[in-house]
Amino acid sequence: MSFRDDNEEGRDLRKPFLHTGSWYRMGSRQGSVMSSTQVIRDSSVSVVLCVLIVALGPIQFGFTCGYSSPTQSEIVDELKLSVSEFSVFGSLSNVGAMVGAIASGQMSEYIGRKGSLMIAAIPNIIGWLIISFARDVSFLYMGRLLEGFGVGIISYTVPVYIAEIAPQNMRGSLGSVNQLSVTIGIMLAYLLGLFVSWRTLAVLGILPCTILIPGLFFIPESPRWLAKMGMTEDFEASLQVLRGFDADISSEVNDIKRSVASTGKRTNIRFAELKRKRYWFPLTIGIGLLILQQLSGVNGVLFYSSNIFSSAGISNSNLATLGLGVIQVIATGVTTWLVDKAGRRLLLIVSSSGMTISLLLVAIAFYLEGVVSEASQVYSICGILSLVGLVALIVSYSLGVGAIPWLIMSEEKVAISAQGGGIYTSDMTLSCCV
Repeated sequence: MSFRDDNEEGRDLRKPFLHTGSWYRMGSRQGSVMSSTQVIRDSSVSVVLCVLIVALGPIQFGFTCGYSSPTQSEIVDELKLSVSEFSVFGSLSNVGAMVGAIASGQMSEYIGRKGSLMIAAIPNIIGWLIISFARDVSFLYMGRLLEGFGVGIISYTVPVYIAEIAPQNMRGSLGSVNQLSVTIGIMLAYLLGLFVSWRTLAVLGILPCTILIPGLFFIPESPRWLAKMGMTEDFEASLQVLRGFDADISSEVNDIKRSVASTGKRTNIRFAELKRKRYWFPLTIGIGLLILQQLSGVNGVLFYSSNIFSSAGISNSNLATLGLGVIQVIATGVTTWLVDKAGRRLLLIVSSSGMTISLLLVAIAFYLEGVVSEASQVYSICGILSLVGLVALIVSYSLGVGAIPWLIMSEEKVAISAQGGGIYTSDMTLSCCV
């Protein structure tokens, strides 16, 4: 039975929602060979460009995470919210993300990676608009939930898409761009929050997804997903565009076909089958890393960093928060460069050790601040120690724990299933809520 025949059933049931990009096909069925090659020569799209376009999704993710920090005092004062009501507002994005994550695995399998990102962009845009025009807390909650739903889909689909289009020798570096983009989104929220009101900042939050939607029309669908759907012509055309017109893709085409053929049955496994060791073992590792990532408390620091810096005695807490965002971007950029050189395991060990020491330092500093007099020199020293500890925490997190669990999830996705991938992300967002 041929490769095309093996996937006939899947192709009948699953179609790309965003079946665009016909401009990159190897040629019209009526066109000549010469015109076909010219289309590819003129329209080749680099992998880096595709990654930069889909990276707008994680930037949206980061903007959602960072939004609550610079806007807390304004929103609380204008809408007369209590601290607990604003805390619910901050955490509802994670509730929405959990729902989006559960749906993301099957959605990306049935309608493709690009179609999933298109769908994810719509609730994000609507959510930001609702927040920008909110007159009471119910509208804030509704907008935050919609944002979270879109972010949940993005947080699964983007790492998988990048892993499936990246050459093997660049997979680590390009995969780390996902977390780098999240940190850029956080930094942008901190930066813009210094100059604009919370309503204007919500309107600006629309921009990443607004740019992402047209950008999706100019990048190819994942070759691996097209191969699984039995769309051989589209699959080879997509891969040729990603690797360049002059590249010989025959070896990679055969590798993907063999991989898809060998995992064809496993892509349709049921939840009950996840108890088999070849599924639960990588799934446990991935879920464990993502849960530990969230239980580290780093999202609490990022969501409410302005309040934390104020409690530590920093006079301009918003500016300090921006500095923290810049440091996080730089540290994550270093990880993007190191991940294929130092390896995942070493970076995770260094990152986890640094986070443990940093959190211990912050805990001790805040404890001493509560028991000593504010006029004492020890109190001032504790403020400095807490600041150093927070910066060290963010740097340590960015060096490994921030980026590598997402990278491992995307790399292991082929070995598990859409259901497993959805479990990865939903468990992560549930841990974040906790």
